[in-house]
Amino acid sequence: MSFWNSAIGAMIGFTIGGPIGALVGGVIGSKFGKKKGSFSFSSNQKNQVAFFAALFACLAKLAKADGRVSKEEVQAVDRFIKERFKFNSDQRKFAIEIFNRAKDDANSYEDYAYQLSDLLKANKNALLVFYELLFELAMADGVLHEKEQELLRSTTHIFKIDPGIFENLKSQFVDSKVNPYVVLGVTKSMDFEEIKRVYRRKRKEFHPDTLISKGLPEELIERAKEKFIEIQEAYEAIEKERKQ
Repeated sequence: MSFWNSAIGAMIGFTIGGPIGALVGGVIGSKFGKKKGSFSFSSNQKNQVAFFAALFACLAKLAKADGRVSKEEVQAVDRFIKERFKFNSDQRKFAIEIFNRAKDDANSYEDYAYQLSDLLKANKNALLVFYELLFELAMADGVLHEKEQELLRSTTHIFKIDPGIFENLKSQFVDSKVNPYVVLGVTKSMDFEEIKRVYRRKRKEFHPDTLISKGLPEELIERAKEKFIEIQEAYEAIEKERKQ
């Protein structure tokens, strides 16, 4: 996120456009000015800015889904920022500012989610990582409220990812159960060779180096590694089951 600590971040915000671009421009642009110019940025640069801005904007909307953002939720999010992302002081302040602006702005949760989905439509795996992080953040206060559940369920449709991922993540956080078939995105009716082909493809797609090359921020490398391990463990669990 080093580019968020300079004027380039504000300019990238302008090139993104839409609610995410306006949010980024409002936060960074207020510090560095709002002068537009002729700038050229890679899709990865724009996607990385959009990813984090949308993450904390959607989190803010989730936190306020029950009508108010509690002090406990803000503290939980702050702890999450420090422990999960290991942001430095300036980065943490930026994330909190995005959160605070988004929770009270006129845009909806769906506005941010739909724009991110469009920006990352060629990288569904990044959207899946985003969704899992959002789910984890929603559970930061230890409770998954009804309104939060509604938004998280709708997000699978917005992102066009497997709806079953909601129940799988919910079981992981609430019941501590993991369905290896859902993790791999396969079904029990598939033969093992077909499952193996899916596993090999996902293993390649979710390799940290692959996700970074497609625009996943470096700060999420650890989450990408965890996802990579989850895929490996899910396959091994299915393989063991099929051999019994």
